Amino acid sequence: MGRRQIDSKPKRWVTLIYLLMGLFSCWFVYMLFSVMLRPNEGSKLSLGLEESDGGCCRGIEGFELWGTAVKWGSDFKFNSSVECCNACKEMCNGKDGPCLCDSWVFCGNVERCGSKFGECWLKKQKDHLAPDWQEAGDNTIWTSGLVFGKSEAIVKMETKYGTLHIKLLPECAPRSVMYILELLAVRHCVGCQFYRAEGRGQSWDAKGNHLNLASFGPPFALIQGTLEAEGVAFKKIPLEECPIIQRGSVAWIGSGPDFFISLANHEEWKKTYTVFGQVLPEDMEIAEKLTTLPTVPDVWKNVNVSVLEKPVSFLVRRINKVTK
Repeated sequence: MGRRQIDSKPKRWVTLIYLLMGLFSCWFVYMLFSVMLRPNEGSKLSLGLEESDGGCCRGIEGFELWGTAVKWGSDFKFNSSVECCNACKEMCNGKDGPCLCDSWVFCGNVERCGSKFGECWLKKQKDHLAPDWQEAGDNTIWTSGLVFGKSEAIVKMETKYGTLHIKLLPECAPRSVMYILELLAVRHCVGCQFYRAEGRGQSWDAKGNHLNLASFGPPFALIQGTLEAEGVAFKKIPLEECPIIQRGSVAWIGSGPDFFISLANHEEWKKTYTVFGQVLPEDMEIAEKLTTLPTVPDVWKNVNVSVLEKPVSFLVRRINKVTK
């Protein structure tokens, strides 16, 4: 008996359908990864600086900022200072400054505020680097904070080896930033200096990423100094926002006035240090240059460090805007 012949046309159609499905799947996967890996332009600051405030919205209790009101608190109320702060940030979300709102004042204590409870005053300063404040202390019922635009509130540390431009983060570290603004007002920083400088060694690459199987120091990839200036009273600053230290992070050591600028990503340090600024990426080569200066070895609390033979003095000065 002869074998039944099977028509080959349906088989060819099935093969063609499978081929088309495979091509579509490859195209879909390609498009998906293209979208995932494409840089998100909105995720960068206009200065080329990654958004580093982590969504912070902190203020200073017992502190009342003055200024021209752009939202009247008697008609504008919230349940928390964070909501008030965010309302100000929403008026400061353009690619370039100036912000329509750069400061906020909130009354959040039910008993002390009385009828003013929940009032959120959004304000605009004449000079955001020299804000006008009314009063401070235990008798003040208000909590206040600053909000800086993406291209605003850049200060510079001038050294003879170059200038470091630093973006301040008042929404994360308001008390720290207020102290920096005090230094700007006196127009000098006698006593401000870098006294320790350690490169990345063989532990971190040029982008600050830790290398596999490498140690975490020494050297510890940082430059360290002090921001205590003659004629400016320094009060210990309580712990504020402590994100993971990244390359370029400017942070206090303890409660200050000693601070450091990190030359690497230090995930191993966890969330230990108050970060109040970020060095602009294009200036990191200046910070790296300081690590090439002559140093002498020393031991601090059983930690080997490299101390500069000659400390590097710097001035803290204002700059109104940085272009791209």
